[in-house]
Amino acid sequence: MRYPFTRRVVTAFVLLLIGCLHPSPASAELTRFEITQRGDFAEGQSFGDTGPYEWIAGRVYYELDPSLRANANVVDLDLAPRNAQGKVELFADLYILAPKDLTKGNGAMIYGVNNRGNLNLLRHFNYASGSNAPKEKKHAGDGFLMRHGFTIVWSGWDGELLPGNGRLRLSPPPLTGHITGKVRCEIVPGGDTKRTVVNWGGHGSYRPTAEGLKSATLTQRLLPKQPRVLIPREDWTLHVSEVDSDSPTQLPKVELEYPKGLKKLNIYELIYEAQDSVVMGTCFTAVRDLVAAIKHGTGRDNPLLVDGHSPIKRAHSFGVSQSGRFLREMTYWGFNADEQGRKVFDGIMPHVSGGGMGSFNHRFAQPTRHAGQHDHHDYPPDRFPFAYGTQTDPLSGLTEGILQRAERSGTAPLVMHTQSSSEYWNRSGSLVHTDPLGREDAVIPDNVRLYYFGGTQHGPSGFTTNCGDGQTAPNPADYKPFIRALLLALDRWAKDGTAPPPSVYPTINDGTLVAWTQNATGFPEIPGIRYPQVIQQPSYLDFGPRWQKQRIVDYQPPLPRGDYCVLVPRSDSDGNDMGCLSAPEVAVPVATYTSWRLRRADGPAANELYSLSGSYIPFPVTLADREKTGDPRRSVQERYTSLDDYLNQLTAKCREYEKAGYFLPEDTERTVKIQRERVALLFEHADSN
Repeated sequence: MRYPFTRRVVTAFVLLLIGCLHPSPASAELTRFEITQRGDFAEGQSFGDTGPYEWIAGRVYYELDPSLRANANVVDLDLAPRNAQGKVELFADLYILAPKDLTKGNGAMIYGVNNRGNLNLLRHFNYASGSNAPKEKKHAGDGFLMRHGFTIVWSGWDGELLPGNGRLRLSPPPLTGHITGKVRCEIVPGGDTKRTVVNWGGHGSYRPTAEGLKSATLTQRLLPKQPRVLIPREDWTLHVSEVDSDSPTQLPKVELEYPKGLKKLNIYELIYEAQDSVVMGTCFTAVRDLVAAIKHGTGRDNPLLVDGHSPIKRAHSFGVSQSGRFLREMTYWGFNADEQGRKVFDGIMPHVSGGGMGSFNHRFAQPTRHAGQHDHHDYPPDRFPFAYGTQTDPLSGLTEGILQRAERSGTAPLVMHTQSSSEYWNRSGSLVHTDPLGREDAVIPDNVRLYYFGGTQHGPSGFTTNCGDGQTAPNPADYKPFIRALLLALDRWAKDGTAPPPSVYPTINDGTLVAWTQNATGFPEIPGIRYPQVIQQPSYLDFGPRWQKQRIVDYQPPLPRGDYCVLVPRSDSDGNDMGCLSAPEVAVPVATYTSWRLRRADGPAANELYSLSGSYIPFPVTLADREKTGDPRRSVQERYTSLDDYLNQLTAKCREYEKAGYFLPEDTERTVKIQRERVALLFEHADSN
């Protein structure tokens, strides 16, 4: 009897079997964990059914194969030095909070994308004190994440950070060869000074070449649309300081000295030829490979294994502002698939990212740079695509979407895009859910939810009536209760497919998303309050002929080739946002909580947007107060019969949110307690009149 096998088939089968028993080391990914310290978290406090936690600190080491398709989108990876195995090496700082008994966790990890090296996850979810090395009881806050059994992971991803303050850092690989390029640094002093860093505090800058020091230019203007005025080269000096660090690619500290004086909030633009670029795009592979190693139990000395296996079945990520933009761009480039094609994050929560991405994955990238109304217009963050679904950009001609690559590979995460309504004014937030020219609502993919928190600012302010440098006090409305409930909903969605609460955001179709002028929004004429005449509206920027394919910037500054169109929520008769998931204190108001705040009319940058801030504009307390000032908004006295009446309405609104899945009972109690303390004096005044 003849068997239908050839010698070639048998040989192939044997080789396949051998390969299964001895996996090929072709894709090294995360090679090892180096745990340097660990200890009891929060003095050994026990958290519900999960029990006590421990903190774990150290480093992770990676090797990347530039020839792998999974690494093809890392700009300039092919120019990095390689080890004897032909791999590119890098490492990052690591910090973990994990149940001491890993089997008592909920099977999910949450990766907190640090913001400029700083850890903010516990402040958002646990109402905790901030720390870059959380160990103490105060860092546990109310223990929310621990009570629910999450394993919490942070790591370094930003390759331009200087050491200090416990910031978590990435050591990206350098570029080989003498590669130069023009670098642009926008400097906006917070006060009058004669010397300042050319990047943000705690950040390095690319090293100027000898020619760059000679030919560098510095310009000055107060407002972004004003012409740049050249400052003579002999009037200022650049100082380059080496940094004592164990990172082989540590950027130096570069400072600008201008004896005649740098003026508060003026925009200074420094452009110089630089050298020693790094492969900044490895920020995405570093996060990708760490999360993959934790999920699949790989990497030598992995500290999160039980009997050699990982207890982590689901991985989520939360990023705030810069780090929310990081999650959007990581997904855009296709890095939610690991080197073996497996999904990395099951769910992501880009928070207060607006419509932006970042300066993360190009030659001479500067991750800390953003885009705002007053400054930093000409950086890459606010660029197409803005939306999660695929669209065609009428300005660039590109057809793309944030999720396009991930959808093609079958690795698209579940997305909860959450943000304050301030992002409409400061961060081009409407472009997430409209077409690029603001003419129609976008189609939102089934795996995406959008939650826009009405009447809130980028980061909630402490409660104050002090206006500072603004025409109004900052906005204290708190969105954090929403994101706590939504994180649990995200995990259920990933775990068993339980649908989360419906998206809530204003739309063009229902008339709640409109042009940003006062006539269009219907914002009331409140005595003494100026309405904005400016907004952050991004341009399609031309960075030069090599940008689109090679991610090399040739034009500094870039050339604007047309504007995208942003919209904002319509205002109700009180000036509060419509169509949003409004914070309970905004839905049951004693004030107007705007998404914008203007700078003082008598200060520098007068009437520009106070970046990322909103306003708190109290209602008149009594009818007499309202009539005296001519305020069109009803007074507190006309709205509520007593403090108890107000608190009953506030409680009812929180219960409504609970029923719909946007709020937790414990946060209803907290919200009512906080608001009672804030408004008690108002009602005392109303009762006495």
